[in-house]
Amino acid sequence: MIQIQAALFWAYAIGATFAVSAGRQLQVWERINAGEGPRTRSRAANPYLALTALFAAVLMVPTGLFLLWQNPAWATMHVAEGHEGVWAGFVLFYAGGIPAAAILGFLVAQALVLVGAGYWAYLQCVGGYFLLFGTLIHGWDGSGYERFLSPGAKDFAGWSRDSVVNHVLDFLTSGTFLALLLFGAAVIGTMLVTEIGWLMEGWSLPGADEDRKVPRLLGIAIAAAGVYGLPFVGALFASALVRLVGGWLGLPVFAVVAGVVLLHGRSPVRWLYGLVGVPHRHWRAELDDSRGDGRGDGRGDESGVTTGRSA
Repeated sequence: MIQIQAALFWAYAIGATFAVSAGRQLQVWERINAGEGPRTRSRAANPYLALTALFAAVLMVPTGLFLLWQNPAWATMHVAEGHEGVWAGFVLFYAGGIPAAAILGFLVAQALVLVGAGYWAYLQCVGGYFLLFGTLIHGWDGSGYERFLSPGAKDFAGWSRDSVVNHVLDFLTSGTFLALLLFGAAVIGTMLVTEIGWLMEGWSLPGADEDRKVPRLLGIAIAAAGVYGLPFVGALFASALVRLVGGWLGLPVFAVVAGVVLLHGRSPVRWLYGLVGVPHRHWRAELDDSRGDGRGDGRGDESGVTTGRSA
């Protein structure tokens, strides 16, 4: 349900966010299956990965293809003016790329969670959403928001002849916006319910309350701000820098600022991440040595959870 140029970034970000939201469950799942046969350890048996792929295939792909058919100019960010300008490969790219990107985002974030690098898994979400918002706000030529707010090719072509307010009002009264509103309620609503549900499920596991430093409602608000708000502000800041000083200087300056904000050991983002209670340490996948002889009995303890070294 988003324009083709930004769709893969969004799918990757959703997959990564799903994996981070279910990070504790994924660690427990890996640990429980550590001593089982290859069939149980198959990635296809992972219910969280399967639901992520199902979400992308059943909700994201059909809604996106509908908008591509209904308004090809808007769906291609006005690269094409109508159906005759849409290359058939775009349809294949969209239909196959969305599930593939969501699965890739999930698997990358899951791999980081399973080795105890939960914060780096979270950065996959930030990176994906930053590229999404950056495409919609700035685009490849500085006209990203103009392309997004122009429901038709004529609207985009005549952007400079009218005020931004009028263009926004025209977009809000267009059929494209109505479709976005209806599809967004289904896609984004399901996405948020899934992420919140998996977060709360993870908080109910042993040891989770020790990591969560704030009430659940506040934890959800902090998580939403970190996953959606921070990349949006970052995309606005990057676009402003590029417009003010140019890309050759603006992007390096933005990279330095982003590095300090995200990667510094005492950054506020790291501190807020630690409040939410999502994985930031390694819950070891190895089975416990329940017999005390260094061999184990092939079964985990009842909770299936052990905490180990710091990430």
